Amino acid sequence: MAEVNANLESKQYIVVNLGNEHYGIDIKYIDNIVRMQNITRVPKSQEYFKGVINLRGEVIPVMSLRLRFGLEADQYAKDTRILILKPESHGAIGIIVDSVKEVLTLDNDSIEKPSSKNASDDKLVFLSGVGKNGDELISILNILGVIEDKEDE
Repeated sequence: MAEVNANLESKQYIVVNLGNEHYGIDIKYIDNIVRMQNITRVPKSQEYFKGVINLRGEVIPVMSLRLRFGLEADQYAKDTRILILKPESHGAIGIIVDSVKEVLTLDNDSIEKPSSKNASDDKLVFLSGVGKNGDELISILNILGVIEDKEDE
């Protein structure tokens, strides 16, 4: 019976869009979702680091998920959002996404680990798995892999 209960564990994910791709972010990391706003540039920062915003008196660094993944630059539209993330080991950070689609609950048995033959190893650090929701595949983001800069090593 314990084996059946282990498979029933599930998590909720915020599903976001970048172009035609769907990405899931564990809801435990999401602090806030805000509309696109003015971002103050910070000199001499990585290309994907867009700058900082002031959110209710808190200065929050913002990165472009598109540029972080090596995609074309963001095209800001009415659906563009900044997700404010608060991972345990870091302060708040914002990530820019094309749109927020839905909140989705996925069972652990519907998520597979990413295979290294499908993506380059440096991109694998961004993913913790691939979830299946009906016919749709959702790449589950490894938030700590996305926000940590490996170039500092």
